[in-house]
Amino acid sequence: MSDADLDFLRQLSERQQRPEPLGGPPRAPRSGRGRRRKKTRKGRRLAPFIAIAFLLAIVCGGGYVGLTTINGMLNPPDYKGEGSGSVTVWIHEGDSVALMANRLKDAGVVKSVDAYIKLASKDTRATSIQPGYYHLRRQMSVKSALALLLSDASRAGRLTIAEGKRVVQILPLLAKKTHIPLKDFQKAANHPEKLGLPSYAKGKLEGYLYPFTYDPDPKSSATQILRSMVDQFKKVAADVDLEAKARDLGMSPGDVVTIASLVQAESGRPEDMPKVARVIDNRLHSSQPWMRKLQLDSTVMYALGKYNTVATLAETKVKNPYNTYNVAGLPPGPIDNPGEVALKAALEPAQGNWLYFVATDPKNRVTKFTSSYTEFQRLRQELARNTGHG
Repeated sequence: MSDADLDFLRQLSERQQRPEPLGGPPRAPRSGRGRRRKKTRKGRRLAPFIAIAFLLAIVCGGGYVGLTTINGMLNPPDYKGEGSGSVTVWIHEGDSVALMANRLKDAGVVKSVDAYIKLASKDTRATSIQPGYYHLRRQMSVKSALALLLSDASRAGRLTIAEGKRVVQILPLLAKKTHIPLKDFQKAANHPEKLGLPSYAKGKLEGYLYPFTYDPDPKSSATQILRSMVDQFKKVAADVDLEAKARDLGMSPGDVVTIASLVQAESGRPEDMPKVARVIDNRLHSSQPWMRKLQLDSTVMYALGKYNTVATLAETKVKNPYNTYNVAGLPPGPIDNPGEVALKAALEPAQGNWLYFVATDPKNRVTKFTSSYTEFQRLRQELARNTGHG
């Protein structure tokens, strides 16, 4: 190799090792980088259109959801027809329409809460639905469900006990309404220690089955139903402050209940009750021993197991501790189950000096009061003319 050739190779090597000046000509682009730049420019052109499409999707989707929501409010889902099967729903005391709707929905009766509320808002009767148990069907239209709730036919075991009924009358009524055998109620009544009676009842059920309207659970036993009636008595007794007021009168609460039962049996009208209570009180506190015999026909009827208004002369001579023609003072216990008005009358008798009263016209519930024995005899004659009994 000549000196010229060596010199050329040396120059070539130095040129390859020397760094390229910053201001020199740019290198040729590698394959692919140009394509990416083209794609980036293209993507930038499409970005506004993609954003607009995305916003339109959101708006349209939101509009669909909004329209669906509005439609659901205006036309909430509802079943068709009267439903099938059977379900018992408990409407609680104080339930609002919305709470009722939720109970119906949870029980599978109606398809939606909103459908029931919408219908109920147009029917004022929906706010008059009473608490209690109702026999309904599954998958009912709200119209059918509301109609059944408003019908007495749907009530599950609702029963009303009137004032003045005796235990022997109440037990068959309970059996008829609840479809629990009468023997179950009789057995329960024979175990008063299981019924929660107050101590002053002295183990006697008469007087403590409070007259009221009850909605027992369809699954209740005879004992549970009787106990609920005793519980209702105790609630009312607390409301009227029975024990404290009896103590103020110098009486036992049990004696007050006994007087209330006499008042209930002997009164034709509620307004007569305080007067009847006053006659009983006046005679019990009379200075004349013979006046302390109350001589009430209702006690004779109880002793005989009868329900007549007027006792015959022969009946008044029956030997029985409940016969107040023969026994002075109060009978051994209540002769029926009195209500709140009678209990209040026994605790707060009317002011008066009456010693006698006569139901001169039992058919029209007319009772007259007097402090005169002579006037009493005249009232007895008036009774005889109206009823044929002396």
